[in-house]
Parts: sequence; structure tokens; C-alpha cells
Amino acid sequence: MGRRLGLIGRSKSSGLRARALGMALACTCAPAFAQDSTSPSERPGFIAAVSQWFSEQAGNIASTFKDAGRAVENFGTKAEDTARTTVEGAKGAADAVVRLPRARIVSGHQKCQVAPNGAPDCLAAATAICAAKGFGSGTSLDMTTAEVCPPAVYLAGRTSGPGCTTETFVSRALCQ
Repeated sequence: MGRRLGLIGRSKSSGLRARALGMALACTCAPAFAQDSTSPSERPGFIAAVSQWFSEQAGNIASTFKDAGRAVENFGTKAEDTARTTVEGAKGAADAVVRLPRARIVSGHQKCQVAPNGAPDCLAAATAICAAKGFGSGTSLDMTTAEVCPPAVYLAGRTSGPGCTTETFVSRALCQ
């Protein structure tokens, strides 16, 4: 009358289907196993892979240290060249000052005039400082800038604002 169920509750036709599916899987997997000709002992395992990775990293670190060593050697050479150039430049500057027999550095305090473009013109101030010391001409070496405000600004409790101006003074000059 009805169909008989097996022990696990399947009919005979579903068991046949399961066997057929199992056979089909076995047939499709067999070529995959046949292609892998290395035995499990010949295939690299986890330990071998980690060991190889450490070996590669050690080689990378060694080459990095070699490159760093070359960079330090080059830095020493470049520092030596820079020091040599600086010494030669200092000697050249000292020779230039020695060649100026009457050149002297003079201190003073002379206000610079304002040029038409609004910038300070300190050539006349440097020459005035040098003339006061008995020299013919001079160029400015050091300048000081200050904000000068009328007394009314300070009496009002402010330190800057309308009415204040910026003045530039020559404080040292190279005189000849």
C-alpha cells in the first residue's frame, strides 16, 4: 500500500539519489586529488611557511641596515664638505674685512627717513653716524624699529592706536 520508510525516515528512491550524488562528488574530486602529486610530507606546512617568512624578513632587515649604514657614511662626507665650505666662507669674509684698512663698525642712534614708497631709507642715517665719528661714508649694519605715540595716547591708557607711527633707527654702521 504505502511506501516503506527506512530506519532514518527516507524512502528507497531518496536513498538512491543520495548514493548517486555521493558517487558524482567522488568522481569530480578524484581528478583534483590526482593533480596534487606532492605527498603531505613534501608540502610546506605552517612551521615551514613561518620559517621561510622569518628568513625573508631577516634578509629585508639586513638590507635596510646596510642602506642606513651607507646613508650615515654619506652624511659624514656631506657634513665634512659643508664644514669645509663654511670655513672657507669665514676665511673669505675675514680677508674682505682685513682688506678694508679704514673700515670700522660704529654704534649710534640715528633716525631713518621715510622713502616715497613708505619704507625706511637708512643710507643717510648710516652716513650721518659715520660722519659724526670722522668717517666719510657708511652703510647700516643694525637697525631698530619702534612705535612712537604722542603723550595723549599714553594718558588715555592705550599703548597704540591712531596717531602712533613706526620709526626705524640705525644703531650700528660700517664706516669707511
